[in-house]
Amino acid sequence: MHELSLCHAIAGVVTSHAEGRPVEVVRVRVGALRQVVPDSLLFCWSIVRDHEGLGAAELQIESVSAAVECGVCGATSDIASRFSVCCPACGSGSVEVIRGEEFLVTSIDVRNHDEVVEHGAGRG
Repeated sequence: MHELSLCHAIAGVVTSHAEGRPVEVVRVRVGALRQVVPDSLLFCWSIVRDHEGLGAAELQIESVSAAVECGVCGATSDIASRFSVCCPACGSGSVEVIRGEEFLVTSIDVRNHDEVVEHGAGRG
């Protein structure tokens, strides 16, 4: 279950950016090609946040669909399967993935003297 190690990585990013302030929300962007199971990620987060002292920090997941650009016909297309990255328009395997490989902490909300402050954070 690689979701557990992903949550430890998320916690590392969050902890360094929160600078000791209580964390309310953590937002992550996860591409379809990353083979991450959202329910497993949420479950693992509930374990890791307790272990890392992140209180009741909520994990919000933005799922990103996969898309390719074809080197043969030039089409840009969403792809439905992570097991086949061929061009849906012409069937060519000469494609470049242009979306769907993301794994990124996009922002965190931290409490600062009774107000919530959004703080951008990145992880590639």
